[in-house]
Amino acid sequence: MAAEFLSRQHLLVIAAADASGAVWAGVLTGPPGFVTAPDDRTVVADRLPGDGDPLAGRFATERDIGMLAIEPASRKRMRVNGRAREEGDRLTVRTEQVYSNCPKYIQTRTVTETEVRAASRTVHVTREPTPAQRRWIVAADTFFVGTHVAGLGSDASHRGGNPGFVTLTGDRRLTWPDYIGNSMYMTLGNLALDPRCGLLFLDWEGGHALHLTGRARIDWDPDRAAAVPGAHRLVDFDIEQVVQISGALRQRWSFGQYFRFNPA
Repeated sequence: MAAEFLSRQHLLVIAAADASGAVWAGVLTGPPGFVTAPDDRTVVADRLPGDGDPLAGRFATERDIGMLAIEPASRKRMRVNGRAREEGDRLTVRTEQVYSNCPKYIQTRTVTETEVRAASRTVHVTREPTPAQRRWIVAADTFFVGTHVAGLGSDASHRGGNPGFVTLTGDRRLTWPDYIGNSMYMTLGNLALDPRCGLLFLDWEGGHALHLTGRARIDWDPDRAAAVPGAHRLVDFDIEQVVQISGALRQRWSFGQYFRFNPA
């Protein structure tokens, strides 16, 4: 079942630490079939992180990886964690954990164009978000989180809500609510051990990617959480670097519906 699900995917979110220890979330995209599972312990992606991606070249030597295969149209997702290395123009992962997650807070989207060749792929690196990037962040209904703990591995996860669920609370700080349903505590557990993490925001219609790396802090104060509908706790993220890649995605996606139980 896992192999069949992976073979249908257009998009794979990956997470890993770079040589300095900074954690990033990246994205691999391709036509159905670009991700395969040749046996029950191996996943192969027929893509590598592209030019400018913070994880480009990081898998020349084997390292921990967290992967999230997500199918927005069906609200299905699967996490695959293990050790990855480049083999030619492919990324091969020896899996250590494979499991599915519930459909909570996933907004439906469908692919409208495949294998789009952008006129140019440009990379813009800053220390804090630009005004346009700040508007992108607060308008988002979806983003992805990459975490890593030495000796325990890397993980990639999804966060979703209605636009505005991510707020900018400083020039280099953003905050998001942790909603009910996060019973596995994989992301929060990793952040409790190592606050370094990476965030990934996608421009689904335009094909662009926004990567942030920094440090997160979980705020368990129930009074602060009570001010945010649906929040059990809040996570504050201090931004250390921003990488925007124009033309990062090979597909274009159209929006369908919000998850009907998104807190309002």
